[in-house]
Amino acid sequence: MDLQDYRAQIDKVDDELLALFKKRMGISGQIAQFKKEHGLQALDAAREREKLADIGEKAGDDIRSFAYILYTTLFEISRAHQVNIINAESDLNKIISGAVEHTERVFPQHALVACQGVEGAYSQIACDRLFSDPNILYFTGFEGVFSAIRDGLCQYGLLPLENSTAGSVNMVYDLMMKYSFKIARSVRLKIDHNLLVKAGVKKENIREIFSHEQAIQQCAGYLKGLGKNVKVTTVANTAEAAKMVAESDRNDIAALASRSCCDLYALKCLESSVQDRGNNYTRFICISKNLEIYPGADRTSIMLTTSHKPGSLYKVLGLIYALGVNVVKLESRPIPDRDFEFMFYFDLETSVYSKKFSQLMCELENLCEEFHYLGSYTEIV
Repeated sequence: MDLQDYRAQIDKVDDELLALFKKRMGISGQIAQFKKEHGLQALDAAREREKLADIGEKAGDDIRSFAYILYTTLFEISRAHQVNIINAESDLNKIISGAVEHTERVFPQHALVACQGVEGAYSQIACDRLFSDPNILYFTGFEGVFSAIRDGLCQYGLLPLENSTAGSVNMVYDLMMKYSFKIARSVRLKIDHNLLVKAGVKKENIREIFSHEQAIQQCAGYLKGLGKNVKVTTVANTAEAAKMVAESDRNDIAALASRSCCDLYALKCLESSVQDRGNNYTRFICISKNLEIYPGADRTSIMLTTSHKPGSLYKVLGLIYALGVNVVKLESRPIPDRDFEFMFYFDLETSVYSKKFSQLMCELENLCEEFHYLGSYTEIV
């Protein structure tokens, strides 16, 4: 026998498998209808464990692990099919559908927006990318932004969520969980850090540099090259660092900040683009108290916890894979006050109007110990 003969045998087996798969999915649909009529959930964990144990025994040691992968995926597909029949519209899907229906057709161009820092901060630059004429209120910390929205002082808040060099802004993740706010839009901003000084100050005069901790991380190599005699001090915001330098009597200090701070605070740019990587981007999220879903939303953010059992996270990933949803980001976050327990953050790429999105939102609630929907939105690049 040659290769073509073996391929012909494989093709014949595949035809048989496909016919049996179609038959199995038909029976699965009938089971779903029975469960719906009798108020039963799609997931029957005990039944799945029994089936996998039986399949492992029948498969034998040689292909046990492959059979486990095959049937686990098959169970995920079957369950997704059943969920679609049993829970055509879950409570969460009703909330999402209501937001899609009642949100304005166009993202607002004029709004009262809370930002952390002072004028010239990267949050302000990101805000100007999203809104044509925003009225910005500045707050000293990230929680001040959340409090302003909670108390009705501002409709929106602009916050940095992650940087391509320094990673995630962990405090923002924690505050999103604390306040249960939603993401209405996001924007990716090119970040260029500049060494700013007062007029007349030379590089060799500098003994201390001020900036935000993320900016310091993004410029770590450059700062190291300045030598041990230059002290690096963390402040709440890059623009605040520039303002401190401008208002100080010292002539031996500098700030790492945006170039726009030069004109704002009458500073001189001694060196530009001093970050270690040229492709340095920060992703900012626009948050609101209420769920707003604007037309074209194709990105969804969720946070979830799974049970402490083998395969719990795999089941979540298996469902996402079975539905053909692209995972843009997956990150684990420690849960405050709970030792060695983690929450998983997902960014998913799928249209909020698609059938697979509805199926995913419906079943994830059943698979997870905790499930938090953070919003569906468009990202501006």
